[in-house]
Order: sequence, then structure tokens, then C-alpha cells
Amino acid sequence: MTAKPLQVVIVLFIAAALAACGGEIEPGTTAPAEHAAIAVPVAEARISEAHSFYEAVATINARNASTISAKLMGAVQAVHVNEGDVVKKGDRLVSIDPSTVNAQLAQAEAALREARRAETSAVSARDATAAAADLAEATYRRYKQLLADQSVSRQEYDEMASRSRQARAAEAQAEAMIAAARSRVQQAQAAARQATLAKKDAQVLAPYDGLVVGKMIEEGDLAAPGTPLLTVEQDGVFCADLVLPERHIQAVKVGMPVTVSVPALGGPTVTGKIGRIVPSADVQSRSFEIKVSMPEGSDFKSGMFARVFIPVGGTGILRVPAAAVVREGQLSGVFVVDRDQIARLRLVRTGKTYEDQVEIVSGLQEGQRYVAAVPPTLKDGMPVEVR
Repeated sequence: MTAKPLQVVIVLFIAAALAACGGEIEPGTTAPAEHAAIAVPVAEARISEAHSFYEAVATINARNASTISAKLMGAVQAVHVNEGDVVKKGDRLVSIDPSTVNAQLAQAEAALREARRAETSAVSARDATAAAADLAEATYRRYKQLLADQSVSRQEYDEMASRSRQARAAEAQAEAMIAAARSRVQQAQAAARQATLAKKDAQVLAPYDGLVVGKMIEEGDLAAPGTPLLTVEQDGVFCADLVLPERHIQAVKVGMPVTVSVPALGGPTVTGKIGRIVPSADVQSRSFEIKVSMPEGSDFKSGMFARVFIPVGGTGILRVPAAAVVREGQLSGVFVVDRDQIARLRLVRTGKTYEDQVEIVSGLQEGQRYVAAVPPTLKDGMPVEVR
């Protein structure tokens, strides 16, 4: 046998050996193993009815805030509080020098005593004139009888009649003097009461339980009627002030609950109620002023920033649990389960977040099945077992 036929025989032998081994195997590779199905919760996408909200910027303010002003003129003797002090109703806040009102009170009391003495004198004069009038009347009646008996002249009778009328006029004048004296007594009493009240105003008291948030006067300053002294806010009672565009005014009413978020407190949202709606719109912004009553007992401070979410209508949206959304950087996706129970990752565009649910704007259709809670080991294309 020559060399060439021998080579042919060797090649045929190797080919037969390979065929007996069942096929060609690439060096360093193995056949891929199939993934086991993962048990996952599966839900069906449904469109639900939900409120759309108008997010309004608001400011937290005290529901009751008062600027305490002076009611009389005088030097400030003492300021008993500072900013941040908590006060109770009736607590003394400011003391004003009462020298001026003390003098006014003494003058009013003296005028009252004089008026009462004048009243007493007028009553005595009235009693005397009344007695004289009674005597003149009795004498007049006797002279009238004597005239009928022709015992006195006509001249004497006329003189006695004139005296009787003068006595009655003097009595009436005495009554008028009493009325005038009593009127002066009433005026003096009113002046004395006013001076007494003014003396009480020398001590400025807290109108209610609250917090001192402003101090505009110091000891030694001159206070005058209307001069601002302090600003006091009622403790624990706050509201959120906001403006609402006119296009949404028909959606709100007094007493309606709204959701309020105060970022500075860092806590969950709270529920307030619309307490007042100013009935006229601002002509510049075409918006209405709204006051939302806040729940009591929270750590609100005047001037805090807040967001108020006002329901202004209903709409149909598609929402899924937040656990169903997979996020990779700026991308969001949902695992859709097909008929073959294979999980396919689909990119979606998300919208608003509603507590533990997320709005899906696009990428998922109603009726499609999706993985409601994505486990960390789930990958695109893996089989799933519906749990």
C-alpha cells in the first residue's frame, strides 16, 4: 500500500470515531442549563378612578393673632415678657405709669362729690318752694272765698292769685334744678368709671393663652393710645393660607378635607379642613384666598412653608404597586408576564405617586399581567410561576 492510500484510510478512521462519539464538541464550552421558574405575585393592570389634585403653595399662620396696643398715655414701667414666652389668659404683659389716670380719677371723684352735693341742695330748695307753693295755694283759696263774700277787694284777691302762681313756678324751677343736678351726677359717675377703667388699662393683660412672637416696646418708652406693644398668637391653633385660581373655586367648599404637607417638620402629611373662603377674587391674580384649618397639637410655627393638595376632579388612571416598578438610573420598567409564563421587562413612563402606588403613563396596557412585587433574582426572559 502506498503512502497516499494510507492517509485516506487514517482520515476515514478518525471520522468514524467522531461519528461514534455523537458529534463535534467545541473545546471549553458546555450546553446552557434552563432557568427554574420563580414564584412571583402576578396582577392584572386595571384603570381606576382617582382624584386629580391642585398643589397649592401655602404659609402656616396662627389662626388668631393679636397686636396688643396701649390704651392710655404714660411711660412704660416694665415689660414682663419677651419673644417666645408662653402666656396664659390674664397674665400681666406690660405695666404703664398710672400717674396721669390716677389724677384723672381723683378729679372725676371730686366732681362726683360736688355734683351729689348740688343735687342735695337742689332737693332741699325744691322742698322749700313746694311748702311755699302749698301755703300760697291755701291763701289763694281763702281769698277766693272772701272775694265771694265781698270781704276783700278785687286788688287784694289778684295779688294773692299772682303769689300762688309764682310759688308754683318756683316749685317747677326747683324740680328742673334737681333734674340738672342729677344729670351732672350721672356725668360725674361716667367720668369716674372711665377713669377707673383707664387705671386698669395701665396693666396690659394677655387676652388668651398664647405665645409672644413680637415685642415692639421697651421699659422707659412712652406709650400712647394705639401704640403697638406686643404681638401674641393663640397657642396651638394654626391655619394654612393659600390662593386658589378661579378655575378651581367651584371644586372647594367650607369643611372639605384636604391633605397638607409641611416639609420642615419632616413627618407624614396631615389632614386639614377648609375653614374659610374669601368670597371675592383678587382682580390682579384672579384667585381666591383660602384658609385651611390645621389639626391642633402639631409643632407648627408661623411662617412655615406648606403644600396643600386640593382635589379638583376625578380621572381614570392606571396604577401599579411601587414594588412592581424596577428602576435603573433614569429608566423605569415593569415585568410583563406573557402567555408562556415568561417575564418580559418593559420600559414604562411613570407619573404621580399615590402612597404605595405609582401611576403608569405609558408602556403598560389595561389587561396586561405584570409582576406585582419584583424579587431581586428576576431577570428578563425568565419563566415565572404565578403565586
